[in-house]
Amino acid sequence: MKDDQANQAKPWLAYYDDYVPESVDYEDITIPDFLKHTVERFPDKTAFIFQGYKVTYARFDDMVSRLAGCLTSFGVKKGHAVAILLPNIIPCPVSFYAALKIGAVAVMNNPLYTDRELAHQFNDSGAEILITLDLLANRMIDLRDTTGIKKIIYTSIGDYLPFPKSVLFPFVGKKKGLAADVKPADGVLKWKDVMARYPANDQQADLSVNDVAIYQYTGGTTGVSKGAILTHRNLSSNVQQADAWTKYKSGEEAMLGALPFFHVMGLTISMNLSIYKGWANILVPKPQPDQLLEAITKFRPTLAPLVPTMFIGLLNHPEIENSDLSSIKMCFSGSAPLPVEVIRDFERKTKSVIIEAFGMTESSPAVLANPMGEGRRKTGSVGVPFPDTICRIVDLGDGKTELPPETEGELVVRGPQVMAGYLNMPEETAKTIVDGWLHSGDIAKMDHDGYFFIVDRVKDMILSGGYNVYPRDIEEVLYENPKIQEVCCIGVPHPSRGEQIKAFVVLKENETADEKEMIAFCAERLARYKLPTMIEFRDELPKSNVGKILRKDLRLMELKEMQ
Repeated sequence: MKDDQANQAKPWLAYYDDYVPESVDYEDITIPDFLKHTVERFPDKTAFIFQGYKVTYARFDDMVSRLAGCLTSFGVKKGHAVAILLPNIIPCPVSFYAALKIGAVAVMNNPLYTDRELAHQFNDSGAEILITLDLLANRMIDLRDTTGIKKIIYTSIGDYLPFPKSVLFPFVGKKKGLAADVKPADGVLKWKDVMARYPANDQQADLSVNDVAIYQYTGGTTGVSKGAILTHRNLSSNVQQADAWTKYKSGEEAMLGALPFFHVMGLTISMNLSIYKGWANILVPKPQPDQLLEAITKFRPTLAPLVPTMFIGLLNHPEIENSDLSSIKMCFSGSAPLPVEVIRDFERKTKSVIIEAFGMTESSPAVLANPMGEGRRKTGSVGVPFPDTICRIVDLGDGKTELPPETEGELVVRGPQVMAGYLNMPEETAKTIVDGWLHSGDIAKMDHDGYFFIVDRVKDMILSGGYNVYPRDIEEVLYENPKIQEVCCIGVPHPSRGEQIKAFVVLKENETADEKEMIAFCAERLARYKLPTMIEFRDELPKSNVGKILRKDLRLMELKEMQ
């Protein structure tokens, strides 16, 4: 620990691992420089593995240059937006790095979004080029007239597969719903044709770290999706902060690429960090329990960033006890709070270590993490601030008054990873970044050691009988019940109490329970005003493609049923 550096303003410095600096000596480099430097050091090392198909860094760089040549021929220039609508397959990182290489702005999009949501993001960003999957191409061709998209490049899951899968795919791909015929249309090109037809563009645009790298759209949980403007400095700083936090050497690890790259956590912690470090990345386009277990056991990743639903899914997989997960040295958890019982069960069953962290779309995303070396990990805490990052807890009322340790308030953040603002939304930017502080919208507290604990989202807080109730408090208790696989709590209107608490519960396979039993279980562990009064059992809970349980969807469904 660094006791000599600890002070009242930054008590967390005393708990940094010995190798972690208070401030990073940043390389002043853009994201395309990551690839350039890694190709120079590790040209023959594996960059990506997809279903056993391997691409070296040298070949990856050539693919990036070829797509860059194509985009240049389309008239894409510095500052233009290129939309990418792909799962974690090899063309996804190729498209991202090709766009940034020529100075364009990448717009990462979720393949599960509706046409309305995608049209908003295409139009808001001003994208004229779209790179997508054959399974989505016909929809995008039909949607094109409502957007500014002029050209579409489509790839297929079968474009990069090892033998004999590559031979069999044309015969079984469509039957299994993994491929689709794309109707003829002007300005629509096949990925493989583009790779063969256009000469490589080896020239990198004249880029500054202050140039915009991506428009990263939020999940739209509070209305229309907002485009966070993230510069090369934002993304590059966050990767270098993460590198300083880790203890792993360049060229020696294998990352599990299960977090979608269209999500900022997957983009930074899985994809960009791996490329910066020259690590292999094992791509999992559909991160369901079967696919995750197969990827881990077959391709032996050493580092695994996951979200809570992925940990829970693996824990409840029938083959977990018979599977060898010993290759994993470290797991990272973010996106949503990870129940304490899940951490304990997963670490006990896999012998791996889970590092809880916290981030936001608006901060590139990483802000807080538990130490990875000999420093103290606190279960249930999202850790301490990254180097060059200041976190405070401020009063929920005025948003400015700093609160003392162990007091709940809103988490605010400053650091080089904080976004420039929201695209085309100056008023939202002014609300979110105040006097240089990014307001997270999360209720949190800091203990006397400088470790932070996320209590809940401000908008998720339940007001029941005059008391503030945080859904996570109830969910943590219900996760202690051995019958429960997943749970989510919301507040629903009540005529006299304001709101009452309803829990949506998914039971483990072959388990049975009733509402009375679950409420009684909570009554032994929670104050009376925190007790759920309604329990609804479900086969599954609504989730985003990142695996986050969609509390807002449950709330909307419940309100509709009550009308």
